[in-house]
Amino acid sequence: MGIKSSHKDPLCKGGQILVFGPVASRRLGFSLGLDLVPFKTCTLDCVYCQLGRTTHKIIERKGYISEEQLLSQLERVLSERRRIDHITLSGSGEPTLNSKIGRIIKSVKGITSIPVAVLTNGTLFSQEGVRDELMNADVVIPSLDAASQEVFEAVNRPTEGLSVERIIEGQKAFREEYHGQLWLEVMLVKGLNDTPEELERIRQAIREISPERVQLNSVVRPPAEEFARPVADERLEEIQRFLGDGCEVIAQGGRRVQSLFDGGIEEAITQILRRRPATAEEIASSLGLHPNVIRKQILTLERKGKVIPVMHENGRYYRIS
Repeated sequence: MGIKSSHKDPLCKGGQILVFGPVASRRLGFSLGLDLVPFKTCTLDCVYCQLGRTTHKIIERKGYISEEQLLSQLERVLSERRRIDHITLSGSGEPTLNSKIGRIIKSVKGITSIPVAVLTNGTLFSQEGVRDELMNADVVIPSLDAASQEVFEAVNRPTEGLSVERIIEGQKAFREEYHGQLWLEVMLVKGLNDTPEELERIRQAIREISPERVQLNSVVRPPAEEFARPVADERLEEIQRFLGDGCEVIAQGGRRVQSLFDGGIEEAITQILRRRPATAEEIASSLGLHPNVIRKQILTLERKGKVIPVMHENGRYYRIS
């Protein structure tokens, strides 16, 4: 049964902000995010994570959030009739740690026909219950950054007891049971998981999992660890060819224009930056504003001590201070 919700609670008042965006996504168009776990609650502590180091590394599943509040916020955003291509369960941690994710997916699909996507690290797919709860999603995008335990521990720094072999077996089992779109993301970090030996192991695992798409990514945004460096574009293209048909390099998307944010611009900027570092151009694209307008607002936020600039190889990013 779906969960009843109302429009009484403002989106940014009366509790946690559980719905964010829509923001322009390289993969999912305009993506409206649902945050199912507290900030940096995850099974992994990836060296490349754009949200910083994991502060609550755990494998225990809980309810974590108010489902009624989540759906109330979602219905309010949907009522604004902005362009939304996917409703994405992701946010600031690992969404499958929420033990009610299956019920939430059913409730979301009960109030809208917008496709539901789940961005997950795939570490809990060895649990039959987790796999069952994701069956109603339209798109599931797990990650697989390593296929050997040594490299898995170096790149993803997992919770004690997690085995990459079991993770691969779980993803294979999910593929056999799931009838939606399965896209597999591989995040490459220079010098850690881009060796010929590890890439061969990853290629074999991909063949066994058999996703519809393989999405090759690298360290685009400021990472948790400074030593996590991106793989060069030319090398990514070589690896794409090596991994075979169905593999694509996720490139920075072109500028998409979204309808003007109805609330305060400063509030909109900080909402985006709570989720991930972003450039002024990316924020402008998401909010449908000129980059110069965003730069002016960011300067004000810097003076207030609310945001800080972070230089990364791809340019100047901003994050919450």
